[in-house]
Amino acid sequence: MPDDNSQQLISGGHLVAKALKAEGVEVIYTLCGGHIIDIYDGCVDEGIEVVDVRHEQVAAHAADGYARITGKPGCAVVTAGPGTTDAVTGVANAFRAESPMLLIGGQGAHTQHKMGSLQDLPHVDMMTPITKFAATVPDTARAADMVSMAFRECYHGAPGPSFLEIPRDVLDAKVPVDKARVPAAGQYRASTRSAGDPEAIEKLADLLVHAEKPAILLGSQVWTTRGTESAIDLVRSLNIPAYMNGAGRGTLPPGDPHHFQLSRRYAFSNADVIVIVGTPFDFRMGYGKRLSPDATVVQIDLDYRTVGKNRDIDLGIVGDAGLVLKSVTEAVSGHAFNGYSNGGASKHKEWLDELRAAEQTAIEKRLPNLKSDASPIHPYRLVSEINEFLTEDSIYIGDGGDIVTFSGQVVQPKSPGHWMDPGPLGTLGVGVPFVLAAKQARPDKEVVALFGDGAFSLTGWDFETLVRYNLPFVGIVGNNSSMNQIRYGQAQKYGLERERIGNTLGDVHYDKFAQMLGGYGEEVRDPADIAPALQRARESGKPSLINVWVDPDAYAPGTMNQTMYK
Repeated sequence: MPDDNSQQLISGGHLVAKALKAEGVEVIYTLCGGHIIDIYDGCVDEGIEVVDVRHEQVAAHAADGYARITGKPGCAVVTAGPGTTDAVTGVANAFRAESPMLLIGGQGAHTQHKMGSLQDLPHVDMMTPITKFAATVPDTARAADMVSMAFRECYHGAPGPSFLEIPRDVLDAKVPVDKARVPAAGQYRASTRSAGDPEAIEKLADLLVHAEKPAILLGSQVWTTRGTESAIDLVRSLNIPAYMNGAGRGTLPPGDPHHFQLSRRYAFSNADVIVIVGTPFDFRMGYGKRLSPDATVVQIDLDYRTVGKNRDIDLGIVGDAGLVLKSVTEAVSGHAFNGYSNGGASKHKEWLDELRAAEQTAIEKRLPNLKSDASPIHPYRLVSEINEFLTEDSIYIGDGGDIVTFSGQVVQPKSPGHWMDPGPLGTLGVGVPFVLAAKQARPDKEVVALFGDGAFSLTGWDFETLVRYNLPFVGIVGNNSSMNQIRYGQAQKYGLERERIGNTLGDVHYDKFAQMLGGYGEEVRDPADIAPALQRARESGKPSLINVWVDPDAYAPGTMNQTMYK
């Protein structure tokens, strides 16, 4: 006689939920559709929260944001056709930002394949170039197995997104429990942490020991690998100036003697050894051309394909940033370089003093604008006030073009993992979904988000989602009624008479928008009112928008130096 287990049936949607649970997924972000509702039913049974948003792009961005905050993969579930295509931008952003997430999309039934079923599109073909793995679930019994496979692929090399489409009949059908493979939690993927080639580690240790003017850039992979402590130990034990970008910001707190921000170009032009950690030689690095041609350049990355791309290097190490940096520190303090920590690092003092002087010069150059009482408000004054407003527990999110470029020079998160920006795809509209993910994942943290008015417009309706889920945050809109980063480029290329083509927005009162949706809103025109308005937003206990009217004719240096305008 067959045992009782063989008579128990389980649906595809419930198998998906079991696989999500095994991965540790606590929440899915979604916009409902008839193709995918059996996943919801499974999530209810597995205790996974279902968070419904107003646009699938928001769902995908939120899954990306959740992964960045928690270190666990995020998950978004969308319906077929336009549901999946709406999520493409969020997946693409996660792809360039190396963020592990799974997008599950619906699909018409296998029995209607190529018949023109509702919302039928070749999703896998569209998703393949922007994911690490994209596939169709072919059979109900394979549903959990394929979800686990997709998560495993998220961590091949540098992390990134995966995509699964699940036909409606596959999702809704039921199969005997003993016919379905349900991988056990923690038993279907291995650790990907690698400390790199031991010989390369010893060589890097030797380079740093003998360097006269070393510098290190700590990129997003330092946070991705949770290598903060290893990075701190290295720079302090070897007395190396550290620059941080992306999610690496906050690795060292502001005021730390090894924390540098505004002298990076000077350092990279004059250093004799430069270590680039978890950052590709892409447009943010001038494709590697901003590094001194005379410097010894070392690149550390999770992805072999990134190392040495666009610029020759003297040493490349493929591995986990945290483990690699820890191994280098141990090599320096070990037998090969014994005694270095007992005074050898002091030789870098003059170099650090030289860089600190360059930092101070840059600060003094900006100081009049940082303290400006002008109206319309100078963007530097706004971001300076925001920087002063942040606490140790404030997660800062930047969503915009020119206004966020200003903030990148001034705003300094106080702790690791407290900075979020789109990443190298430069996607506008990540702000509200990142707030959603950050506040859900870390309700104990304050979330502060700066939006450009153009960026907020893209996904701003999900402010209502934040109200509905009672997720308070302090939001600021730097409002210049323009897409100012593009406006600057047009003025440079085509003259002032054509600077306003296709980039001018209406004078929108985002404070009233917030109030209309049940949040806190306030308008600011006088710079003296910024700090009190931020404090009132904090105390409101609501999702908030402080609408700050900023000078439309002030441009960030980063905007004016963009290579596309040269």
